[in-house]
Amino acid sequence: MKAVTFSPTTPAVDVVLPCLDEAAALPWVIGRVPPGWRALVVDNGSTDGSAEVARGLGATVVHEPRRGFGAACHAGLTAATAGIVCFCDCDGSLDPALLVPFVHEVRAGTADLVLGRRRAQGRGAWPAHARAGNLVLTRLLRRRTGLRLHDLGPLRAARREPLLALGLTDRRSGYPLEMVVRAADAGWRVTERDVPYLPRTGTSKVTGTWRGTWQTIRDMKQVLTAPTAADGASVAEGGVGR
Repeated sequence: MKAVTFSPTTPAVDVVLPCLDEAAALPWVIGRVPPGWRALVVDNGSTDGSAEVARGLGATVVHEPRRGFGAACHAGLTAATAGIVCFCDCDGSLDPALLVPFVHEVRAGTADLVLGRRRAQGRGAWPAHARAGNLVLTRLLRRRTGLRLHDLGPLRAARREPLLALGLTDRRSGYPLEMVVRAADAGWRVTERDVPYLPRTGTSKVTGTWRGTWQTIRDMKQVLTAPTAADGASVAEGGVGR
């Protein structure tokens, strides 16, 4: 992992943007990051010049050669320096500006992890197979943790140090679910906020097909059946300290 650019001023919030060939969407996504926040674009092996585009738009670029959504997200979390870290897809389907109330909730201490509940806007924004897979996983999550969530979407916010203390190990599609499972096991307060979900720019690398969706479900089911790491649970037990 190598940071290409770095601002000496600690940002108010870091927004981790996992990126694989998203050059077309980057101008809009980075342009929607709130003022004073830092866009951390984690390039996961792009061949379309995404890293150069992001750098030209003023983002901090982190290179993560290991392929995988979780690998990219965790590289961004590791590179972050702000007290609060947000995550957002880099394909134009979600607006980083929507994270402002998420951060307010975390700062106010009313939640330790805030997730975006996606509400599809427009045809093709959320394919039926991807929505069905999400429904299956939220039901399995409810059985495993008791959390009555409706979505496991990528838009989210939490404090950086407690996130690191969770000891997340998945580096594939199971990373978002592992974060929620370990947070629940540690006694975190997890909340949801409705967010509009737009048609993405370009082709999905994960859930754009039935095969990709099945692979994602398989990765996430492994997370649900795996035992919680004792070190991660004990370090972060009892919620997030403020």
